[in-house]
Amino acid sequence: MEVKRMKVKVCLIGEAAVGKTSLIRRFVLDNFDDKYIQTLGTKVSKKELASPSPDGTGDLKIDMTIWDIMGQKGFRELLKEAYFYGARGILAVCDVTRRKTLEDLDDWIEGVYSVTGKIPIEFLGNKIDLKDQQQISEDEMIQAARAYDSPFHFTSAKAGVNVEIAFQSLAERVAKERYARKVVAEE
Repeated sequence: MEVKRMKVKVCLIGEAAVGKTSLIRRFVLDNFDDKYIQTLGTKVSKKELASPSPDGTGDLKIDMTIWDIMGQKGFRELLKEAYFYGARGILAVCDVTRRKTLEDLDDWIEGVYSVTGKIPIEFLGNKIDLKDQQQISEDEMIQAARAYDSPFHFTSAKAGVNVEIAFQSLAERVAKERYARKVVAEE
């Protein structure tokens, strides 16, 4: 059986302290740190994922390069071209204990689209382990994600809930889109 390889750049977007860095740390290193350490600038991590090949001809190894960015708006505007350039997928992260972080994702997504065009997005409602403080309902997540034709996941970087699934789902959607483009280009 043939094993193909694909390199994929994905970016995490969202306001400060929604858990972008913690989600990456849980996914790449499978650990969690309670201390909040603000991301300064950008940080790049890597992880390889396996997936069935979208064309059904074997397995696909996806080398995922994961970009983490500071959540401050001014910084986003300053570096958006360099940060989003070449991105093939987005994890749009909100903090379920702060409704405004979901509302702010529209601006983030428009910033991405202005550089990349329309690319696959997964919405993540992070910090679902803080159920008693939750301000964002499942219906609100569905509505936000549906506006971009995207799935959503409630996640917890702390408890490890749905983190792997979210990254895997995005990787598989990116792979499908790239295969579809390649097939159309060959016709």
